[in-house]
Amino acid sequence: MVKVLIDTCVWLDIAKTSKGEKILDLLQEFIKRNEVSLILPEIIIDEFDRNKERVITEAGKSLSSHFKKVKEMVVEHADKQLKESILVQLENIDKKIPTLGENAFNSIQRIDDMIKAAEIITISNDIKLRATQRAIDKKAPFHLAKNSIGDAIIIEAYNEYKIQNAAQEFNLIFVTYNTSDFSLRNGNQKYPHKDLSDIFNSSKSQYFISLPEALNSINPDLMEEIDFENDWNFEFRSFSEILEIEKELEQKIWYNRHKFREHLIENGKIKLIDRKDFDIKTSQNTIVKDIWRGALKAAKKVEKKYGVKNLQYDDFEWGMINGKLSALRWVIGDEWDNLDT
Repeated sequence: MVKVLIDTCVWLDIAKTSKGEKILDLLQEFIKRNEVSLILPEIIIDEFDRNKERVITEAGKSLSSHFKKVKEMVVEHADKQLKESILVQLENIDKKIPTLGENAFNSIQRIDDMIKAAEIITISNDIKLRATQRAIDKKAPFHLAKNSIGDAIIIEAYNEYKIQNAAQEFNLIFVTYNTSDFSLRNGNQKYPHKDLSDIFNSSKSQYFISLPEALNSINPDLMEEIDFENDWNFEFRSFSEILEIEKELEQKIWYNRHKFREHLIENGKIKLIDRKDFDIKTSQNTIVKDIWRGALKAAKKVEKKYGVKNLQYDDFEWGMINGKLSALRWVIGDEWDNLDT
């Protein structure tokens, strides 16, 4: 028996992705065969409850907007002989998009049932104090100069459970997709951050950034038996998923550039001017006031969508984000190194 703590971001990703149902089937089979039992800090339950309605609402909406772009690309670039048949197929698929919200709702229901059956970790004052001490010491997940108290409480809850059950025979696994807060920096993200190395210091306490990989480590024979291994190793991302992440990366990079321009304005290196005073020769050092007001409003929308704490990265991480955007744009047909925002 292995006890598994699954982070909020993993549950939400399972609920909104097309392969979520398969992963839930897999997890339920492991639970059914007593290979796995779930442990969950109270804070994960609260975070999941706060976000699940948003996931259901957005499940079909984002795909619908991307689907329109796909059809436009087919009209513009597809072979004339194939264009009509492709568009007919796309129309048929388009009509199924509303059911994606229903699929997300079903996944949410299944996850809720799993959460209700899980062993709950109460968030004690000791856990909160240790999480706060991480903030004071600037230890992961506080190494990025942002408010990560929720993540700190989750990892401290896991650690307290580990310590309290050290004499027990079962092993523990922590699964998260939040590599920026929990994983090794400037290295293999499959390994925990060095500030967390004392928590994951033996085979009895392991760190994973993929739930299927975690389950495979527990019982690879069962993975093969239910024919899941090749699926989780080699499944291609859907085009809509690629476009969604491409848009997210573009918005975050734009926001970073916007904040830098804001810094230059505050330091007098860029001047705000009236539109009548605009001159192309000095445009590198000036911004028209009404354009800047629009940029400020756009920045607020980005902050509301992603949260300010999820828009703060160090130089290495910004380099990774820019590289990801360039790669995704190349995959969908753009030229290399296009980082326009």
